[in-house]
Amino acid sequence: MKIQFHPLGDTGIQVLFGSDISEETNQQIRMFADYLKKVEIEGITELVPAYTTLTVFYRPDKISYKDLCNTLQDIKEVLQKEEVQSSAIVYEIPVLYGGDVGLDLSEVASYNGMTEDEVVSIHSNQPYLIYMMGFVPGFPYLGGMPKEIATPRRENPRARIEAGSVGIAGEQTGVYPIETPGGWQIIGRTPVKLYDSERHEPILLSAGAYIRFAPVDRKEYEEIEEAVSRGEYKVKSYAKGGAHDEDR
Repeated sequence: MKIQFHPLGDTGIQVLFGSDISEETNQQIRMFADYLKKVEIEGITELVPAYTTLTVFYRPDKISYKDLCNTLQDIKEVLQKEEVQSSAIVYEIPVLYGGDVGLDLSEVASYNGMTEDEVVSIHSNQPYLIYMMGFVPGFPYLGGMPKEIATPRRENPRARIEAGSVGIAGEQTGVYPIETPGGWQIIGRTPVKLYDSERHEPILLSAGAYIRFAPVDRKEYEEIEEAVSRGEYKVKSYAKGGAHDEDR
């Protein structure tokens, strides 16, 4: 594990895990973050994982930059010697593809020389790693989308994208957690709320977990949407080595 430490203002340290965006790098970042959460170092206020970095925010009145760097270096050495497992959960997100909720599905299919059904099949055929969260509350930056359905952003962004919209932009795919302007190619929508300010845990997903998109028809979509509105919907999820439902 080759990492470097860099100061970020007077209350942050950026831990750099190389320059490659990969699942291996992300695994190292998650292991490091999980270990920091477990040992509960006084003074650390927030951990922010990204593609190749983990930013550690802290209170200088509780721990100095030098002491925190030394502690992080000790953790690095521990993780190099020990096999530390970092949990990974796959969340199954139901999606209604095409039609009035996926206005750009035909464009994505045409651009890649395939049918709409082929696009849906490829898009929903694998889990996507959540590398980090950002842009707006609850927005997951996903990795691993197959290149055969990659499609450029729209030339003219829309002023209003509905919450739950699933889109493609270049070689990335993602879900809009709230209504916002955007230029991604919209191929479907999920009735699941990725962000809900009224929920005990407002943000559903987290970096290091995975998403698998599950196609549903209009009837299933409406049934799930109604269950979500009543607070009765369970997001299906499973961990490596077993399956379970997690009520989020």
